[in-house]
Amino acid sequence: MQVKFFPKAERGIKDIGWLKSNFSFNFSTFKSPDKNGFGLLKVFNDDFVEKGTGFGLHPHANMEIISVMLAGKMNHKDSMGYYEVVEKDWVQIMSAGSGLRHEEYNVGDDEVNFLQIWIEPKVQNITPRYQKRYFPIEKRKNQITTAVSNEEGVLHCWINQNAKISLGHLETQKTASYSLVNENMCAFVFVIDGDLKLENHTINKRDALGIWQTDTFTVSATTESKFVIIEVPIN
Repeated sequence: MQVKFFPKAERGIKDIGWLKSNFSFNFSTFKSPDKNGFGLLKVFNDDFVEKGTGFGLHPHANMEIISVMLAGKMNHKDSMGYYEVVEKDWVQIMSAGSGLRHEEYNVGDDEVNFLQIWIEPKVQNITPRYQKRYFPIEKRKNQITTAVSNEEGVLHCWINQNAKISLGHLETQKTASYSLVNENMCAFVFVIDGDLKLENHTINKRDALGIWQTDTFTVSATTESKFVIIEVPIN
């Protein structure tokens, strides 16, 4: 198994008052020669949005854009006609395809925190799609739950790529195993909260570990932990 450590302290930071972003990879004004993504995972932002503020109408094309809601309440409005509100434990995805426009604002009473994830698509210029699914934390205890998959299903979101996003929640001293789809895949494991042991590696809150050249790996919670696993093709 090969690994690459992505410590919290080395993330890019952007603070414009209403928006505070932490960039694991190159994004906006943050540029670093060794942070061009991990496999086909190109953007991983840990965003905080103040009450009553947000992102105005803007375009996207040919990118799979996933939001994992960690706190707060945010709207989603797009050129496909969707007007939705997502809260903590919801996951939403846009397959931007041939092009769409959307906006999102903090419409709740508290700060929004969400993970913004961009993955390169498998097929270019598809008809744009939008989906959302709810993953209540009380139903995910001591397991790893698929939130996004390239297989259609009513319990998770669909993605236009051979990729999978899973949500993990382990109580202290609990352990779970994860199996990759095939040998051309890599996994990006990000700790939302708590402390994990991944094989012989320790990853703490807001750290991440990239993994490849393995079929399976095991995670153990040193303290109660919440985490996300993003599995994508290496290239």
